[in-house]
Amino acid sequence: MAFRFTLATVLRFRESIETREERALRKIQLEMARVSRQIDEIDANIAQAQNARNQLLQQPTPAGQLQAMLWEAQGAVEKRKTLLQTLHVLEQQRSKQLQVYQAAHRDHETLINLADEQRAAYELAEARAQQKYLDDIFIARHHRG
Repeated sequence: MAFRFTLATVLRFRESIETREERALRKIQLEMARVSRQIDEIDANIAQAQNARNQLLQQPTPAGQLQAMLWEAQGAVEKRKTLLQTLHVLEQQRSKQLQVYQAAHRDHETLINLADEQRAAYELAEARAQQKYLDDIFIARHHRG
C-alpha cells in the first residue's frame, strides 16, 4: 500500500498561498526598482540641467530662457520628491508583504515537515512489517527442517 498524506489538499492550498504571496512581493519589488530607476534618471537630468545652466550663465542669455530652465528644474525636483514618496510607500508595502509571505512560507514548510515525518514513520512501519514477514518465513522453515 502506498503512502498517502491525509493533509495533501491542505498542503497544496498552503503552497498556492505561498506562491501568491511571493508573486505579490516580487511585484512590489519590481515596482520599487522601476521607481528607483526613474529617480536615477531624474537625478541625471537635474545634473545635466545644472551643467547646461552653468554654461549658459557664462554667456549673455535672455532672462526668459533662464526662467524656463528654472521652471524645468523645479518641475524635476517636484517629480523627484513625488517619486521618493512613492518609493517610501512601496518600501512600507514590501515590508508588510514580506511578513505575509514569511508567514505563508512558514505554514507551508510546517505541512511539508509533517508530511516528511509521516512518510518516514510509514516507511519505517513498512520496513518493520517486511522484516517481520521475512522473520516469520525463516522461523516457519526452520521449524519444518
